[in-house]
Amino acid sequence: MQTLSRCPLAPEGQGVTFIELFFDLVFVFSVTQVVHLLHHGLDWGHAGQALLVFWLVWWAWTQFTWALNPADTTHPWVEALVLLATAVTFFMAVSLPTAFGDHALLFGVAYVGVRAIGLGLYVWVTFHDVRYRQAVLRFTALSLLGLAAVLAGAWLGGVWQYVFWGAAIGLDLFAALLVGSDEGWNLDPEHFAERHGLFVIIALGEGIIVAAHGLEAGAWNGNRLAIAVLAVASTCGLWWTYFGRAKAHIEEGLTHLRTSSTTQVARDAYTVAHFPLLLGVIAFAVVFDRMLGAADEGVAPAVWVTTGFAMALYHGAVALAMWRSQRRVAVFRGLVTLASVGACAWLTRSAASLTPLTLLGGLALANWSIAIVEQRTACPNKTTASQIG
Repeated sequence: MQTLSRCPLAPEGQGVTFIELFFDLVFVFSVTQVVHLLHHGLDWGHAGQALLVFWLVWWAWTQFTWALNPADTTHPWVEALVLLATAVTFFMAVSLPTAFGDHALLFGVAYVGVRAIGLGLYVWVTFHDVRYRQAVLRFTALSLLGLAAVLAGAWLGGVWQYVFWGAAIGLDLFAALLVGSDEGWNLDPEHFAERHGLFVIIALGEGIIVAAHGLEAGAWNGNRLAIAVLAVASTCGLWWTYFGRAKAHIEEGLTHLRTSSTTQVARDAYTVAHFPLLLGVIAFAVVFDRMLGAADEGVAPAVWVTTGFAMALYHGAVALAMWRSQRRVAVFRGLVTLASVGACAWLTRSAASLTPLTLLGGLALANWSIAIVEQRTACPNKTTASQIG
C-alpha cells in the first residue's frame, strides 16, 4: 500500500526503464505500418496520408516522452497506465494502413485513447510538482481541441478527414509553440535524449525488417541478394550518421543549456526536428521495399523522388537538430544531401534505364561518406551555455 501511495516523481538520474522500452517497441510498429500504407501506392495522395497519420502517431509518442520524463516509471500506477496505453497503441498501429478507409474511426478512437491516457498521466504527475503545473494544464486544454478534431475527421471521413486532421496538426504545433516558451517544465535532458535515440535506433531496425520481408517474398537470385546487402549497408550508414557524432552533439548542447532555454531547444531539436528525421527513415524503408520488389527492372521515377526526399528529410533534420542545440553547421552533410537530391531529381527523367543496384549503391556511398567524414573531422564542442542561449 505504501508503494502505491508514494510520490510519482522520478528520482534524480533516472534512466530509461523497461516499461518505456516496451512502450516504444509497440509504438515503432507504426513505422512499419506507414510503410505498408505507402505500399498501396507511391504518389502524392498516399504521401499526404502518410504525413498526416504519422504526425498523429509521433505526437502521441512524444507527448508520453515529455510526460514520463519527470515521472517515476517504476511506480506501479505509472507502469499500469503505460501498459494500458501500450495496449491501445497496438490497435492504433494495426488500423493505421486503413486509417483513411474502413478503419478510420478505430484509428481515431485508439489515438484519442492513447493521448487521453498520456494527458491524464501528465496532469497527475504535475499535482506533485507545482513548478510546471500551469504549463501542463495549458497544454492539456489546447490538446483537447486537437483530439476533438481527430474524432470529427474520423467520423466524417472523405475530404473532411483531411481537413480536420490537418487542423489537429496545426493545433498541436500551436500548443507546442505557445506552451513550449514556458519556463516551468521539469526536464531531464539525458533521459529525454536517450528516449529519442532509442526510438531512432528501433525505427532503423524496422527498416531492415522491411527489407528482410521484401527479400523473403521472392526468389533469392543474385540481384535481390545484392540489393538486400546494399539496403543493410545503407541503413548501417544511417545509424552511424546519427549515433557516430550527431547524437552526442545534440545531447551535449541540451545538457549544457541554461534552464530557461532547455525547454525550447528540446522542443525544436527533438520533438520537431526528429519528426522529419523519422519520415526519412520511413522513406528509406519504402525505397528498399520497392527495390526488392523490382530487382530486375528499371527504377520508377516515383522511387527516385522518394529517395531524394528520404535524403533531404533524414540528413536535413539531423543537421537542423545539431544547429539548434549548439549552432553547429553540418557543412559536408548538407553538401552531400543537396548533391544526392539534385542527382535524384535529374535522374527522374531517365530512371527507366537504370537498375536498383545503381540507386542503392549511390545511396550507401552517400550515407557512408557522411558517416566517415563527420567521424574523422568532428571534435568535442566546447560551446558554453552562455553561447548557446
